[in-house]
Amino acid sequence: MRDLRIVFMGTPDFAVCILKGLLANKFNVVGVITAPDKPAGRGRKIHQSAVKKFASENGLTILQPTNLKAPEFLLNLKELNANLQVVVAFRMLPTAVWEMPEFGTFNLHASLLPDYRGAAPINWAIINGESKTGVTTFFIDDKIDTGEIILQSEISISENETVGELHDKLMHLGSDLVNETAQLIADGKVTTSKQPEKEEKSAPKLFTDTCKVDWSDSLLNIYNKVRGLNPYPAAWSELENGDELIKVKIYDVTKEIDQHKFEVGTIITTKKEIKIAVKNGYLNIGTLKLAGKRKMDAKNLLNGYAFLSNAKMS
Repeated sequence: MRDLRIVFMGTPDFAVCILKGLLANKFNVVGVITAPDKPAGRGRKIHQSAVKKFASENGLTILQPTNLKAPEFLLNLKELNANLQVVVAFRMLPTAVWEMPEFGTFNLHASLLPDYRGAAPINWAIINGESKTGVTTFFIDDKIDTGEIILQSEISISENETVGELHDKLMHLGSDLVNETAQLIADGKVTTSKQPEKEEKSAPKLFTDTCKVDWSDSLLNIYNKVRGLNPYPAAWSELENGDELIKVKIYDVTKEIDQHKFEVGTIITTKKEIKIAVKNGYLNIGTLKLAGKRKMDAKNLLNGYAFLSNAKMS
């Protein structure tokens, strides 16, 4: 069996779970590469990545390069003498980095490649109404998410699942797959397969405009979009309430199929309920956040906020 010396690269909580799994399975992690510290939040306090915090707590060697091609970083990386690199939710690597270790560099991606290559695969799988997704390990090459597949693991998506719930399931599934992949490499038993050539579905980065709700869309598409962005970055709309135009983030929702004569976007309220008229039904809003207010459920909002009779979402 090969004696692995692993460098781990990652930044968010998703990656922490995978790093934790490698350590729990007694793999030798000789270094961790993560994003540089940066100011964040209203106070602009210096923020450390989730991976850095975990690595620090566990006494791991940490590198935080701003430039992955910088000679100083490449020298520091080489001095770690790793023979395998594992990448989870990190940046695109230059050739000099991914080619460095003897046994290669593999990535964990939260989709069944080649579908949903890109930055937001978990969100887009739900937004597009998929009934299944999964995780893939593959050896990195010179393009994004195109390398030869090592292993895949599939999971179903329930029709009411949010991206937050699916994220956590895939995180743990991914941890198991990374450990299995690393063990195959240690045993010298890895086989790979080329990604099939097909018209794949993409998972581009999410921007503010991407997350705005189009109330003229179908009830199912709107429902899928909201749950595919719940809790982060959150679907949003503009509330027209008299002279007010307020940005509203929308979280928990249910759908109600019904024929009605309301204009699309019309808000219908009772003492406990907020629902928006759409084609062929209503979107019932369970949790929302008005700009300047805290996130709250519909009932609590209605206790202190008055919707006018002509209020609508736009």
